[in-house]
Parts: sequence; C-alpha cells; structure tokens
Amino acid sequence: MSVKKHAVLSASASHRWLNCNPSARLELEFEDRESEAAAEGTAAHALCEHKLRKALKMRSRKPTSTYDSDEMDEYTDGYVTFVLETLEEAKNVCTDPIVLIEQKLNFSRFVPDGFGTGDCIIISDSTLHIIDFKYGQGVLVEAENNPQMMLYALGALEIYDGLYDIENISMTIYQPRRENISTWTIPVSKLREWTENTLIPNAEKAYKGEGDYCPGSWCTFCKSTVKCRARAEEKLKLAEYEFKAPPLLTDDEIEDILGKLDDLTKWANEITAYAQDAALNHGKEWRGFKVVEGRSNRKYTDEDAVAEAAKAAGYTDIYKQSLISITEMEKLMGKKGFAEILGGLIYKPPGKPTLVPASDKRQAIKKSNVNDEFNEITED
Repeated sequence: MSVKKHAVLSASASHRWLNCNPSARLELEFEDRESEAAAEGTAAHALCEHKLRKALKMRSRKPTSTYDSDEMDEYTDGYVTFVLETLEEAKNVCTDPIVLIEQKLNFSRFVPDGFGTGDCIIISDSTLHIIDFKYGQGVLVEAENNPQMMLYALGALEIYDGLYDIENISMTIYQPRRENISTWTIPVSKLREWTENTLIPNAEKAYKGEGDYCPGSWCTFCKSTVKCRARAEEKLKLAEYEFKAPPLLTDDEIEDILGKLDDLTKWANEITAYAQDAALNHGKEWRGFKVVEGRSNRKYTDEDAVAEAAKAAGYTDIYKQSLISITEMEKLMGKKGFAEILGGLIYKPPGKPTLVPASDKRQAIKKSNVNDEFNEITED
C-alpha cells in the first residue's frame, strides 16, 4: 500500500502559508485526518475525471464509492458540460486546443518541493485555462487572486510556456453546490510579478518555519488552529472591552468587535470540541470541568407497538403528515422535472435584513429605514 505524499507547502494550503508563514511547519505536528467532506470531495473528483475522459472518448473505468448519489451525478455532469462548453469556445480561436485531465504540475522552482494536480487544463494558443472542481459547500471559493490556482498556473507554464506563446491565464472555480462559477483572467506578466514579489519570499520563509504567525480568515482549515497561541491572543483582545453593554461602547469599538465576532464564535466552538474530544476519547481531565450525561428526549422503543397500543385504547388521531422539504422534492424529481411540475408553485420570499461585512457581494439596502423597505417588499 503506497503512502500518499503531502507537500510541506501544498497548493491547497497556500492561502494559509502565504499569510501566516510558520503555519505550514506547525501543521506538520498534527495528525492528518481526512474528514467526511474531504472523502466525499475525493469521490466526486474521481467521478468528474471518469466522465470527462469518457466525454472526450478516452478510456476510463467508472469509480464507485459509498458517496455515489443522484446529486453527485448531477453536479459532476454539470462540470463535464462546463468543460466541454469551454473547450468549444477555445476552438473559436484555436483549431486544436489541448485538454489535460488530472495533470501533474510541478512548481518547485518557486516553492520548495511544490507540486499539485490540475483538474482540467485547456491550452488554446495564447491562453491557458485552468478549471478546478470544488465539491465543498461550506466556504464560497473565488478564482480572483486565488493562490492555489496561481500555483497551478505556474506549474502548467513550466511545461507548456516553451511550446506555446501563452500570454494570458484564465482560472475557473467550478463549485456546483454553491452555484458558483468564478473565472478570473490575468496576464502572464502579472503572474510573474506576483511570483517574484509575493510568492518566492513568503514560500522561502514558510518552508523554513520562519516569519510571524498572523491569524485571519485563512485559519479556517488549519490543523493547528485550536492550539495556536497567536490566534488565541487575537481573539482574547476582545477582553479589552471588558464586556461593556453595547450602549457604553464607541462606534469604533463596535465596528472592531463586529469584524471579529464570527471567527471568535467559531474559535470558541473549536476549543469546546477539542476539549470535549480530549476528555471523552483520551481521558483528559480539565481543571474545573467534568464529563456528565447530557440531556436527552424521550423516544418510542417500538413505533408499531405504540400505534397498536394507542389504537386499542381508542385513540385514532395519532399520525401527522407534511410535505417533504423543497430541497428533498427537487432531489426526488430532478431539477428539470421539479421545474416542469412545481415551478409555478414555488416562490422565494425576501430574506430578513441582516448586517454583514462590506465585502459581502449582496447589494446593500439603501434606504434610511431598512425595516420600512423590508415591510414594503413583504406586503406586495
């Protein structure tokens, strides 16, 4: 059985080690566990590869996994359709574009031991297009300034820049479960500038474990995040506000707190989960805490026996029935059938106004009183 090799500075973790250089070496101290979501993503990628090879008339054996489902079939079909459409567009400017599937990429000239795999690469004369399939739905992934995609681009250029006069790199994130198709194009010259000014110096420090710890949004999937002192210190800075009541805080203080609350809550939940796992599974005893039996709800031991006993006692109104959710109904019928059968019977009410960071892509409600606007919408 072969052991899968992991790069110290992997492309998928580049967002972390570029912003927090020493995190790459720190993560090596923690066990590498594949999550359920990651395993499902691996299965979806394998199915994408198979379907794309078959669509391009290449030999391939269909993979099977415990994650196979109608949903995965639908999303992987969509990916193949997108790639084929992109290929047809490439043929408008190039008679024989090259398509590479699961291409091994080496960018070690810029990142020590740097390597990765590109899901799909299409080369059409002056443009190199990289398409990356993301099956995750927890975090929306954008193509713009995406370091993983930029590293893949460098790896592809290492192979093909001498064979083609490549001027532009297009990068697409195909994330079907978030209905997200994000494409960004950058001139090769700009990519080279980023490589020299940002990538190489940060990669050198990260590989050596040097540089400063820098907490941020990139902490999300870091294996060391729970025990990272830098992140803890960053979150505990909120203590300087001494938990004052909101009216006693200045506008600047509230704005500072709002920007940190989501990650603070996530960090607190991670600490709780880590401590509980250590106590339950590893016998760890935390001073001032103990393991107890949690609250639970009563359950029937045998629903059929309960129904018979209730009926025998003269009770007949013991069942309730409701429609399955819209999401379940759409999965049951398929998107096309759902639209044909129930399309005219579905509506989406406006969402409740909520305060979000300015970076959110949704349009702001521009009115003096947003509640007035919300009420006008819902009353129509």
